[in-house]
Amino acid sequence: MSVVNIGGPLDGLRQRIEPLQAQTSVGVAAEASLMKCNLQGTPRLPAFSMRGDFVLGGFFLIHFKVQTEIHNYTMKPESPRCTGSVTARNLRYSRAMIFAIEEINNSTELLPDIKLGYQIYDSCASVLVAADVAFQLLNGKEHVFESGNNCSHSGMVMAVVGDSTSTNSISLSHVSYFATCACLSDKQQYPTLFRTIPSDQFQADALAKLVKHFGWTWIGAVRSESDYGNYGMASFRAAAQREGICVEYSVSLLRTDPLSKIQRVADVIRRSTAMVVVAFIASGDLRVLFEEFAREPPPPRQWIGSEGWITDPLLMSYSFCAGAIGVAIQQSVIPGLREFLLDLSPVQVAASSVLTEFWEDAFNCTLIKNIKKLKNPYTDTSQLRITNMVYKAVYAIAHAIHNAVCQETNYCLFCDPFNSQILTELKKVNFSRNGYPVSFDANGDPVAFYELINWQKSESGVTELVTVGYYDASLPKGQEFHINWNITWVPVSVCSESCPLGSHKVLQKGKPICCYDCIPCPEGEISNTTDSPDCSPCPSESWPNAQRDACFPKPVEFLSYDEVLAIILAAFSVSGACLAIITAAIFFHHRTTPIVRANNSELSFLLLFSLTLCFLCSLTFIGAPSDWSCMLRHTAFGITFVLCISCVLGKTVVVLMAFKATLPGSNVMKWFGPPQQRMTVVFFTFIQIIICTVWLLLSPPFPMKNLSTYKEKIILECALGSAVGFWAVLGYIGLLAVFCFVLAVLARKLPDNFNEAKLITFSMLIFCAVWLTFIPAYVSSPGKFTVAVEIFAILASSFGLILCIFAPKCFIILFQPEKNSKKSLMNK
Repeated sequence: MSVVNIGGPLDGLRQRIEPLQAQTSVGVAAEASLMKCNLQGTPRLPAFSMRGDFVLGGFFLIHFKVQTEIHNYTMKPESPRCTGSVTARNLRYSRAMIFAIEEINNSTELLPDIKLGYQIYDSCASVLVAADVAFQLLNGKEHVFESGNNCSHSGMVMAVVGDSTSTNSISLSHVSYFATCACLSDKQQYPTLFRTIPSDQFQADALAKLVKHFGWTWIGAVRSESDYGNYGMASFRAAAQREGICVEYSVSLLRTDPLSKIQRVADVIRRSTAMVVVAFIASGDLRVLFEEFAREPPPPRQWIGSEGWITDPLLMSYSFCAGAIGVAIQQSVIPGLREFLLDLSPVQVAASSVLTEFWEDAFNCTLIKNIKKLKNPYTDTSQLRITNMVYKAVYAIAHAIHNAVCQETNYCLFCDPFNSQILTELKKVNFSRNGYPVSFDANGDPVAFYELINWQKSESGVTELVTVGYYDASLPKGQEFHINWNITWVPVSVCSESCPLGSHKVLQKGKPICCYDCIPCPEGEISNTTDSPDCSPCPSESWPNAQRDACFPKPVEFLSYDEVLAIILAAFSVSGACLAIITAAIFFHHRTTPIVRANNSELSFLLLFSLTLCFLCSLTFIGAPSDWSCMLRHTAFGITFVLCISCVLGKTVVVLMAFKATLPGSNVMKWFGPPQQRMTVVFFTFIQIIICTVWLLLSPPFPMKNLSTYKEKIILECALGSAVGFWAVLGYIGLLAVFCFVLAVLARKLPDNFNEAKLITFSMLIFCAVWLTFIPAYVSSPGKFTVAVEIFAILASSFGLILCIFAPKCFIILFQPEKNSKKSLMNK
């Protein structure tokens, strides 16, 4: 015998019972060919029953309570009795099983010429009652039966539909229509259990995705203190953790708990900061909590429901849970069921104690009313969900029996099939009824499909169930969840507000990961997503915007020609070059005058040419650096300045030699005539050319992007290449300048009206002062100002030379021509 429990086969019970039966049979006459067994105790009567060739059992929670009795052990205890009012919705489930069996019995295709019977029991939501009935179904209801007869006879139950609770199904190893605990998918523990309702593992995943969809990261959780609630909430919390959802509290209850515990659970929900409550709970347990809330309503909360209660019409009357959202078994249509449910006459009702109790409760203790006018969960077939699971379970068992006992010619044997055959055929069941497929996977579970339900008020003020989406586990990963309708009320429920762009989360000490502070990104880093766990640095050539949510290319800085500073420096550079050319023109025009001839006109013209180049070479420092400009600016500057200092040095030596030549017997001028002067200038300049050539060959200057001076911008500058080469060029210029300055100082007091040594002394003093100031300014100036300092040093030293050496002479030539005579020149 197998038990399909929409809930499952009873092999687990048989395996535990048979060893006990073997032990109790010790001492019984072994030679007896047929062993007759007597049923001990009084059998529990079914709520509904009918004989048949094959009998199906059924477990339904028609009552939700069991009468509590205190045993004094002085008399035989009575069987547990169900109390409370009849649950109309579960009564509909049991009647749906009868409807399916009668439909099968009237079919010519499924189990032809075979009549299915049924024994449907009220489990009263009690494991004790369910186990008692399971033992009874296993043995048969007759007081005496023969174990040697394998053929079918009235009373032998082939399979069981039930129970609706996970706890009862776990204890009985059934295949259930409403037992959703994920633990029942473990075929090691429950090898004979099949379900027409999906496992809670899928439901938990759907609920977590639903919560995540609306951005709720801070929720409360309430569950039934049962296998359904405990296992279901464990699955949900694991799925919620994967989605980054935090649970502020998790409480549990049962409808049988004392009022004080119910109040404590209610107070936790009332005091919580979470605006969303996920309830993985049976409808009966939630009803007692809602009754407590009805006395003292909580602040507005968004309720998220499991399929255990979200479609229960008795709960929809509570106004404080309006807008509840949850997952529900797919809505279905069973043709003819409503007519069958309403086809109850007072005579039929009177024959059944359960129907009598239901009728009297529905019609205020009278049997004269017309049931067709009754409006309650029993007659409401607009939302057939779990009812369809019962319906499909009965058909699954019928198909399994059909495949086990019927031939292809539709000829069916009446011999009792073995449990293993029913089990095997159940695994292979695959059919469609009323457009709804029925099959089982390796775990005995169906393909998971849920509707997303929202409680919405209609224009008339009545709360209705509205389908707003679905969850289909058969779709590819990431595409299972869909919301396609507006939700009545969607609050904000977070421990901390989302961190905006440009900031990142810092967890609060001792609190869940959903509780955090939002800290602005540090300098140079950004976050371009909300609730970013950290900030990421921008690439080396990028920098964050003011909001620190995006990286932009850093501005490139160099001394550009369109800047005011560059324009001023360029103007001075060109002006200096023009001044040198004008001076050269004045000297050339008055080249025969004594003052020009007395100051070595050849070196003077060469000096003016070199000064012109010095002024112009400063222009190479302006503009974007390139390979050629970087090499040219330093080498041109070094060579032209050496040429300039060499000329000044030559003029200084000429002055000294000229006065030495006036001494009696001195012929020193023949050793430093014009050829020697030219050779001196060429020699000193050639040394600088060699230094620059070696520098360019070994490690020349090159353009580079300076990313270290400023974090927020790029300095485009010329790298020195070889620092030794750069300082060798400057050092050589400085050495010549110092040597020239020393000679000029020695010659400054020579008796001459036009003693050029004095002018050279002042010019070299300015030159050395400028370049001694340049070195620390060059090193400390940032970015483009480094270039500006270098240009300023070139221009200042060049102007110092031209003004100190040539300005007095030009003034005499132009404004005091009377002094430009040989007499005036030789006065001293």
